[in-house]
Amino acid sequence: MGAFEARTSSKPSSKPKYTKGSSPVQFTRLRLSGFKSFVDATDLVIEPGMTGIVGPNGCGKSNLVEALRWVMGETSAKRMRGDDMDDVIFGGTSSRPARNLGEVTLAVDNRSRTAPAGFNEHDELEITRRIERGSGSDYRINGKLVRARDVQLLFADNASGAGSPALVSQGKVAQIISAKPQDRRALLEEAAGITGLHSRRHEAELRLKAAETNLTRLDDVIGAMDTQLQSLKKQARQAARYRNLSDQIRKAEAVLWHLRWLAAQEERTRAHAAFATAEAEVRDRMLAVNQLTARRTEAAAGLPEKRQDEARAASALQRLVIAREQLDAEEKRVADQHRTLEARLRQIAGDLGREEALAADAGEALARLVAERDRLIEAQADEEMLEEAAADALAEAREQVDALDRELTRLTEAVATDEARRAATQRQAAELETRAAGLAKRLAEQQAQRAALEAEIAARADLSEAELAVELAEQRLEQARDAAEAAEQAKAEAEPAQSRAREALSAADSARAKLRAEERALAELLEAGAGGQFPPLVDAVTVSPGYEGALAAALGDALTAPLDMAAPVHWRMLPAYEFVAPLPAGAEPLSNHVQGPPAAGRALAHIGVVADAGAGVALAATLAPGQVLVSRDGGAWRWDGLTVQAGAPTAAAIRLKQRNRLAELRGELELAEEQVELAREALDAAKLAVEAAAQADRRARDAVREGFAALNAARDRHAKLAREADAASSRLAALVEAVERLAADEREAAARRDEALELLESLPDPREGRERVNDQRAALAERRAVLAERQNALDRLTREAQARRQRLAAIQSETASWDTRSAGAGGRVAELRQRAEEAEGEIAALSGRPAGIAAERQELLDRIALAERDRKRAADALAEAESRLAGTEQSLHDAEAALADGREARARAEAAVSAAQQQERTLTERIAERLDCRPEDTRAAADLDPAEPMPDATAVEARLDKLTRERENMGPVNLRAEIEAEELETQITGLHGEREDLTAAIARLRQGISSLNREARERLVASFDVVNRDFQELFTRLFGGGKAYLELVNAEDPLNAGLEIYASPPGKKLQVLSLLSGGEQALTALSLLFAVFRSNPAPICVLDEVDAPLDEANVGRFCDLVEDIARQGDTRFLIITHHRLTMARVDRLFGVTMVERGVSQLVSVDLSHAEELRGVA
Repeated sequence: MGAFEARTSSKPSSKPKYTKGSSPVQFTRLRLSGFKSFVDATDLVIEPGMTGIVGPNGCGKSNLVEALRWVMGETSAKRMRGDDMDDVIFGGTSSRPARNLGEVTLAVDNRSRTAPAGFNEHDELEITRRIERGSGSDYRINGKLVRARDVQLLFADNASGAGSPALVSQGKVAQIISAKPQDRRALLEEAAGITGLHSRRHEAELRLKAAETNLTRLDDVIGAMDTQLQSLKKQARQAARYRNLSDQIRKAEAVLWHLRWLAAQEERTRAHAAFATAEAEVRDRMLAVNQLTARRTEAAAGLPEKRQDEARAASALQRLVIAREQLDAEEKRVADQHRTLEARLRQIAGDLGREEALAADAGEALARLVAERDRLIEAQADEEMLEEAAADALAEAREQVDALDRELTRLTEAVATDEARRAATQRQAAELETRAAGLAKRLAEQQAQRAALEAEIAARADLSEAELAVELAEQRLEQARDAAEAAEQAKAEAEPAQSRAREALSAADSARAKLRAEERALAELLEAGAGGQFPPLVDAVTVSPGYEGALAAALGDALTAPLDMAAPVHWRMLPAYEFVAPLPAGAEPLSNHVQGPPAAGRALAHIGVVADAGAGVALAATLAPGQVLVSRDGGAWRWDGLTVQAGAPTAAAIRLKQRNRLAELRGELELAEEQVELAREALDAAKLAVEAAAQADRRARDAVREGFAALNAARDRHAKLAREADAASSRLAALVEAVERLAADEREAAARRDEALELLESLPDPREGRERVNDQRAALAERRAVLAERQNALDRLTREAQARRQRLAAIQSETASWDTRSAGAGGRVAELRQRAEEAEGEIAALSGRPAGIAAERQELLDRIALAERDRKRAADALAEAESRLAGTEQSLHDAEAALADGREARARAEAAVSAAQQQERTLTERIAERLDCRPEDTRAAADLDPAEPMPDATAVEARLDKLTRERENMGPVNLRAEIEAEELETQITGLHGEREDLTAAIARLRQGISSLNREARERLVASFDVVNRDFQELFTRLFGGGKAYLELVNAEDPLNAGLEIYASPPGKKLQVLSLLSGGEQALTALSLLFAVFRSNPAPICVLDEVDAPLDEANVGRFCDLVEDIARQGDTRFLIITHHRLTMARVDRLFGVTMVERGVSQLVSVDLSHAEELRGVA
């Protein structure tokens, strides 16, 4: 288990364990990031004392508890309120994306150095669990990767963990209440601190099962290897035959390769002769080609000059043709330019007429604009006076409208006030009328109830009879309690006796099992070496203990010889000697300590036993022929001087000792059987005593429960009568008071109703006010119409004046534009007239050019005719020279073709030579590869006789094919079979050794599991007493009285027993937990949780809304208890609550909020209000 070895040696103490320093480590800080609703990194500081956590429902308070459980190794997604473990990662909101990582870190104070050895050098440990969506989670301690099992054992060894009862989450109390007794045993196991033992026992059982499986597999492997070994031996024989065939095949291949080598040498000689003939033919044809090449060179020498003459004549002709084409192009260009100039003159004439018309239009537009400007200036003279008159009339109309509007508002408010006052008065009068009628009705009803209750009280029975019944029930209950205490004492005395008897039986049975196992092992060992058909002498003799080595030293290997005369080596029966030489003085006959068959009598008669090696050396010289001296430690001195020093015991000596030990074991085994029977009888008697005491105890408890039931029934009846009497008196007083109050209320309602009616009569009629309001509203409408007309007149004058100002500005802009146009038109007319004059001059210059072009064309035509005659004469001379050269080249081509054929024949001959040489080289390589020799040595490798003729190659190939087929028909052959067989035998020997080790390991594991069960049982029983006592104390403290106890039920073995809870709150009978009321069940379950916690304190205790079902008084007692435990021990409490009193009692307070939907935040809370509540409490 390494660094996480369990510290399980300490046993539960008999006194409370919540003293100072009882918790080995301390939790100091919890950090969450991306866990459930805590998306941002959040630190929860865990300080000494009580830390409160508050917040609205659904804001994420319980996520803190689940984070603590998760980091301590929780593996169930269901217990984390999810379908999959990935659900603990923040899933995103409308404003926050989902996370892929979730992480929780728990900081642990390790200054006490109680952590596992691998991390005990650190003052603080940070245990981190990180989960990645879709990839699972991992654990780290101070950054080092560890197993989940390591973290779970770390917390389990420190009385905490994901399943610790110190983590009291929502529903935990209800779970304890509804749990079966077998399920409640987990609390007791946690108190005993054996949770780690359970884990280790389970791990040991898994290892045991794995070891047994490995042992079975190992046996299978050894069996398979034995089968494989036999197969390998068969394969080794096949490999020998394969090697023989391979040798014959090698010789046949050597003969065949030698024949092929001889054939290759003959082929190489023929190829060299053919190559020499082809070489001479190529030389003759080369000479003819050289002669024709010289003639072709001479014919080609005159061609360049003739080609140059033809090129010069063609070039001169081409230049003249180009000049003619250029002259034609110039003629066309002159005609095109003349037409362009005439078109330009026509366009200029049109532009000139248009510009003169534009200048005339500009003069007319300027005259019209001047006349319009004069009219607008004249109209502007009266516009200011008209606007002022319209504005004054508008102001006067507005003042009249405002005055009328104020008067209408005043009249409307007055009328509304009068109407509201009148309606309120009417409503009040109606309500008071209804109230007065209702009060009168209720008064009549209360008076009738008062009369009926007075008659009921007069007829009610007296309480004295119920009080007498309570006293009698209490006396009977006291008698039953005395009887129950006596029966419980008898049971308590009988149970230890039964435990001692069971332990005695277990010890006797264990001793018997050990003796039986040793006896069985020795018997099997001796049986295995018995010799089969011929039992050896060593099995037929009986030796006194301590003399086994002496007999083995004297007879040695002779002890292994059998007595059966059919055996090849055996002891033969011979008569005793008539005279036997006496042994030397100081030597004792070995036959005094050995009983054996008569066949060994002669040998035993000559063997003496000495005390030590010194005596043997001293007496060896006095021995008669055939005598031997031996010592008990295995030394031997023979008459002929042979000396054997004492050393390691021989196989015969060991076998003799084993036989003696087997005889001793059988005697001891008989005694052990008797001891087991006696212990079993004692246990049966103790069981009967315990059963009788238990029956008496159950009868007494039944009597107590019946007494409690009778007492509770009497008390309930008395209390019921008393409550009914008190309730009747209280109801009568309440009815009297109610009658008086209703009469007064009725009189008051009637008076107020009359006042309201009088006020209603004095109020004025609202119809006159409404008529004045309507008249005022009509006058206001008339004045508003006048105001609208005057406003429209003023707006019209303003718009007309604005339009005149805008038009004057536009006229000024248009006048400037027409002036600019007029000036531009005059300039463009002058420019057009100048361009017309320039075009007419260009036309005059082009009119004489066509006649000059015609004269130049005639001169060029004459020169072109002369150039064509010169080019024709040069081309004819060049064609004649080229014809002569072509004939010479054809003859040269035929000669070169003949030369190419000769060269090709030579190349084929050369290739044949190369092929023959390559064949020789290939054969050389193949021979070296297949036969590992030179070609010259193949004859010797083939073992051929030089005097004999060479064998036929076809016959050799047939024989080689036959041998090869025979070898191939053998199939795959394992040539390493002999080596593999030896290696496999070595492996089988090693596996037998491993099997012995594995068998020993299984035995150790079984012993370890037994030890774990025994230790867990002892600690569970001891812890039960402590938890039971603390539970009784805490129950009385939380209830302010009463009685309760725990009981192990339904199993003789405490490890399989159930835990039942019996409780009797003050004034109630004793009954099981499930029959109590809701609040009583919650307090009882809390008593059990704190009792478990006191017996095995944890570093932290989390209480998640456990005070929810409690009233104020019980919450106070609960807080007192938590404060007491926190003050006396080192445990730190995290309390999640909604109760104001609990908030006031904690040492510090944190709040969980969800300002942003789906995202929790942890904030500190102002404790000033909590301090005020503490003062009130």
